[in-house]
Amino acid sequence: MARDNINDILVFLAVARERSFTRAAAKLGMTQSALSHIIRSLESRLGVRLLTRTTRSVSPTEAGERLLQNVAPRLEEVEAEIAAISDLGDKPSGTVRITAIDFVVDSLLWPRIAPLLREYPDLQVEIHSDYRLIDIAAERFDIGVRHGDQVEKDMIAVRLSDAVPMVIVAAPAYFAHRAQPQSIAELLRHNCIVMRLPSSGGIYAWELQDQGRAVDAKVRGQAIFTSVYPMVDAALAGCGLAFLPQELAAEHLRSGRLVQVMQPFCKPFEPLYAFYPSRRHSSRALGLVIDAIRYAG
Repeated sequence: MARDNINDILVFLAVARERSFTRAAAKLGMTQSALSHIIRSLESRLGVRLLTRTTRSVSPTEAGERLLQNVAPRLEEVEAEIAAISDLGDKPSGTVRITAIDFVVDSLLWPRIAPLLREYPDLQVEIHSDYRLIDIAAERFDIGVRHGDQVEKDMIAVRLSDAVPMVIVAAPAYFAHRAQPQSIAELLRHNCIVMRLPSSGGIYAWELQDQGRAVDAKVRGQAIFTSVYPMVDAALAGCGLAFLPQELAAEHLRSGRLVQVMQPFCKPFEPLYAFYPSRRHSSRALGLVIDAIRYAG
């Protein structure tokens, strides 16, 4: 195969995976018109249409899907072998891609990774803040971070933290004309600051406990977010009750800007784990990052 074909197939794979010329162009650092030209040129050389384009979506044709399923893994194997050869050098290098929610990135991952980057200048770490429960292999991430009960059984998992305490909090002003909830039934009548789940589109039900029994409290409220940090701001502004990691609320609880309620109903979440598919293509770069972020308690 000509070298131009390989480069063009890599462009096709980016578009096919993203299902969007706009997102693929941003990911590759190219213009949409350049991507369209490359795809048309590749289709012309192969004599077959690879993508079906509409005004709203892009999807692979039967031929495109075959290219995506059969050729992409082989190219990934080539990339993995090249990375393995690079590992034989004196200086560890390469890029490690990680996906995790923003709070975990800020509070846990970045403080542990920053010293590593200073020590190994040829190492790159690309961190994506994302609340989706994604297939890390399909989206070409090296590491995902989730609570232990969310990690697939076939993944290699490395513990990153203790169990994560959770709290229900609100600003004192919110309770100026309301009684603090004493039960889950009372909680459901309050104005709660809620999160919309990006994977399902539904509202997250608070994972609580009542006398040792697990309860998914289907709270509702006026303020709906897709990230935890604006939920803290909304709670501080007196907009309602928020269900947050204790660490995120701790400073505001100490200062009195937030108050905690319903403590017996909050159970700790499972410890956080870094996970990845297998050791088959593990690199020195991946190993360095895993060692840097693993739980040291």
